[in-house]
Amino acid sequence: MFPLPFFRRELPALKGSRINLRLPEPSDHREWASLRQTSRAFLEPWEPRWSPDELERSAWRQRIRRYREDFEQGLAVAFFIFENRSGRLVGGITVGNIRHGVSQSGQIGYWIGERYAGQGFMLEAVRLVINFAFETLRLHRIEAACIPDNARSVRVLEKAGFQREGLLRSYLRINGSWQDHYLYALICDDWGGKARG
Repeated sequence: MFPLPFFRRELPALKGSRINLRLPEPSDHREWASLRQTSRAFLEPWEPRWSPDELERSAWRQRIRRYREDFEQGLAVAFFIFENRSGRLVGGITVGNIRHGVSQSGQIGYWIGERYAGQGFMLEAVRLVINFAFETLRLHRIEAACIPDNARSVRVLEKAGFQREGLLRSYLRINGSWQDHYLYALICDDWGGKARG
C-alpha cells in the first residue's frame, strides 16, 4: 500500500493551468478509443505493439481493472490528461514501478493524441506528476526512458528538468522490435524549490 492515508480516502486529481489529471474511469472508453485510433500512426513507433483487440471494450475493462489494482496495491498511478477549456481527453501519463523502502523511486511513461502534440500539454502534465511523485508519494527518484529518435519526448523530459544518465541497450520491445532507450532521471533534491514553491 501507499504509505499515506490519502489513498484510502480519495482518488488523486491534479489541476494545472491548462490541464487536469485524474484516474481513468469506465465511461472514458469511447473518447479514449477514438483519440487512440485517430493517433495510431503517430503513437505506434513509440509503444509496444498493439493487440488485435487494443481498442475494444473488453480490453478496456481489463485495462481499467489493472489501473485500479495497481493503484490499490501502491504499484502505479495512471492518469488521463484533460484540457481544462474544452474538457477533452488529450493523453495519459503514469507513475509506475513504484518502489518504497531503500529505493523510493518510480518511472513515468506518457502518450498524447497527435492533434494535441507540440502544444505544451505534456510538459505541464509531467511537471504536475513530478510534484505529485515527490510531495504526495514521497519518492526520492523518478526515472523515464525514451527512444533516442523520439525528439519530442527528449525535449519534454529535458525541459522538465530530467537529466540523461545513460543508454539502456535493447531495453524495451517497442512496436515489435527491441529498442535502445535513453535513461533519464530526476532526483527530489534537484527538483527542490520547484516542487515546494
